[in-house]
Amino acid sequence: MACGGTYQHDKMVAAHRTLPCGTRLRVKNLRNGRRVTVTVKDRGPFGDDDFILDLSRGAAKKLRFVRAGTARVRAVVLHN
Repeated sequence: MACGGTYQHDKMVAAHRTLPCGTRLRVKNLRNGRRVTVTVKDRGPFGDDDFILDLSRGAAKKLRFVRAGTARVRAVVLHN
């Protein structure tokens, strides 16, 4: 992972192109209203500019879009 450590699919982590490592985000699935807090631990997603985050499988499960693979979300930076 770009921020150090190893990827653990069950953790609440995300990849983002520009946010600093360690940034905490509140992510909401716009389809079902479910929310999760994740920490930026990696860089990405790369390729399609329509994708702003790459979430771990654990976060996707909490947001209930694992099967679909993608979801429309809103992400807000949490300030300590």
